[in-house]
Amino acid sequence: MRIATPLAAATLTAAAVLAGGPAQAAATVQISQGHVDAVDVAYEDGELGITIHDESVTPDVERDPADVVLVVKKEAKWTVPDDPAFAFLGAPGTKVWLLPEIQDENLLWPGLSAEEIESGVFVGDSIRLEATKFSGPDGLSLFTNGPSGEPQIIADSEDGLPDVYDLPAGFHVHENWAFEKAGTYKITVRASGQLASTNEVIRSAPAVITFKVKN
Repeated sequence: MRIATPLAAATLTAAAVLAGGPAQAAATVQISQGHVDAVDVAYEDGELGITIHDESVTPDVERDPADVVLVVKKEAKWTVPDDPAFAFLGAPGTKVWLLPEIQDENLLWPGLSAEEIESGVFVGDSIRLEATKFSGPDGLSLFTNGPSGEPQIIADSEDGLPDVYDLPAGFHVHENWAFEKAGTYKITVRASGQLASTNEVIRSAPAVITFKVKN
């Protein structure tokens, strides 16, 4: 388990009941380019919730994670440097798929957000994100680049779960997302926080974020 502070899953469908008709699977939205908050935490009507904030369209929209596949294009392939600090991604020269923390206009740019949470609602003005389950063909890592370009690991599916991330209220952040093989990855995440008014700890329902990495 790794606790970080900012500088610091099977294909799912949602059932929709049509007026006078049977339940049908909701259409899956695939997003392969532009800015999204892959985990967007909000507090409303006394509850925490997780959506995907899709800013790749105009106007932007909040989407149910169950209805979305985040696509990592083959153009995201990146070569692991000959540097021991990057050994968590594989041997030097290995190809991985990297969605960089600095936006590449041709790729998906996923972020983490608690921008909709106001200051003073939660103790410490902080929300805790937990990745509790993972499935995929190989490892998935989130890391940032340090001042000299060295990786600072935020989460790594291969070092045990849960991975934990403390996200300040009103905050929005991007990291490098590194996928070690092509295929489908699913990450189950939950958000929790302690209410400043009552000291009660509240938790969101789990949300499954799905990525499809193309070869």
